[in-house]
Amino acid sequence: MSVWTPDRQSRVLSEEQRALDEHYMREALALGEQGLGTTWPNPSVGAVIVRETPEGPRIVGTGFTQPGGRPHGEPVALDAAGYAAVGATMYVTLEPCAHRSVRGATPCVERTFLAGIKRAVVAIEDPNIHIAGLGVALLRSMGVSVTTGVLREEAARAHRGHFSRVRRGRSMVTLKIARTSDNYCAGPGGARIQISGEAASREVHLMRARHDAIMVGVGTVLADDPMLTVRLEGLENRSPVRVVLDSRLRTPIDSRLCRTARDVPVWIIAAEEAPVDAELALRATGAEIMRVGRGADGALDLEEALKLLATRGITRVFSEGGPVVGEQLALKDLVDVMVVSTSTKRLDSDGVVAIRPGLGARIADAQIFKQLATETFGDDLFETYERPF
Repeated sequence: MSVWTPDRQSRVLSEEQRALDEHYMREALALGEQGLGTTWPNPSVGAVIVRETPEGPRIVGTGFTQPGGRPHGEPVALDAAGYAAVGATMYVTLEPCAHRSVRGATPCVERTFLAGIKRAVVAIEDPNIHIAGLGVALLRSMGVSVTTGVLREEAARAHRGHFSRVRRGRSMVTLKIARTSDNYCAGPGGARIQISGEAASREVHLMRARHDAIMVGVGTVLADDPMLTVRLEGLENRSPVRVVLDSRLRTPIDSRLCRTARDVPVWIIAAEEAPVDAELALRATGAEIMRVGRGADGALDLEEALKLLATRGITRVFSEGGPVVGEQLALKDLVDVMVVSTSTKRLDSDGVVAIRPGLGARIADAQIFKQLATETFGDDLFETYERPF
């Protein structure tokens, strides 16, 4: 028979509070996910304000970072809560900012204190040198109780693009590979084939919408003349920046990308010596041309390209660039998340191999990638892998 003691009571209450903290932090993470792909160069932060009532805890305000990165999630939630924020707890997926930006917006730390929040639960600290623990320290100095590390791993995953841009100076990369059950992504001679079903295609469009940019090689442009937009009802305005890796500027000016460059941005990354006349012709369509050096293998320096995108504010890149670009990214350790979708369809003839030996070896190496999830969409199997944080 167990004996009730003050220590046991404290432990039970602590466990109850931990469960509540995780519950509301999951709510905040789900909110933050709604802004992915729209808030760059800022991270998409979710915030939930919870107030104790006689009937138990109640959410009185929610918010997430708005398009363009302002306002942040915390002030959106605080505005929604109004006076109900006094004495309440705020759950936030990333450490609140502590510095005044060039736009002069009030720091989230100050807004939190002035709103009367008595406790802040922060999933993970911000590596930004202007914050990096200062937000938490300032809140505590103001008398706000702060708990950190609640669902830290999930928050690190949610803010992976922001962390990559701040810590490594480059955008994070999600590599998407679609293949038949016998590992082909195109038919003989590169002929286009329909691999994925309708449900899988919808999921891919959702993935596009959650990234800041979608990146392909010029070979994909020449073979498929893709649009690279989000074509889901209600999400048409969520199309990311379209990036083409095109060392010699071979992108046709009458391609669908160029014909729509004034509607959805097209950024073409070329080699330093790419012809100027081709650049002028592409610029006339509304496309923007950027240049980077070549690597030791003679191809575009992919790391330099990703660092260039990061300087433009891009935090999350979705690569659908085909097997060659995909393998190059993986071999240079530039892939952070990989999604392999496998159809039940077979090609049953020689075609373009989807996962080449180098990429296959990377996927199989548990020291490089670990499997995160396995899901089915219609008849297509999606396997998601990630590099350790």
